[in-house]
Amino acid sequence: MAYNKINYLTKIVEVQELTLRLYHKEGLSYKEIFWKHIHPEYHISYRTFHTYLGTPAKKELKNLQTNEKE
Repeated sequence: MAYNKINYLTKIVEVQELTLRLYHKEGLSYKEIFWKHIHPEYHISYRTFHTYLGTPAKKELKNLQTNEKE
């Protein structure tokens, strides 16, 4: 469970990168990726998985980190 916005966005980025790697390099479908890799490790629902895929997390994380530095 994420305790702040930065941890939450970092978790989303991890899920997105894992999904992209498995989808493009191994040719797995989203359903296979979710049940074999995402669900056992992150314990999220299929709907949440698709929400994570649609979130521009890298951009938001970059904005939070630059605002935190200032």
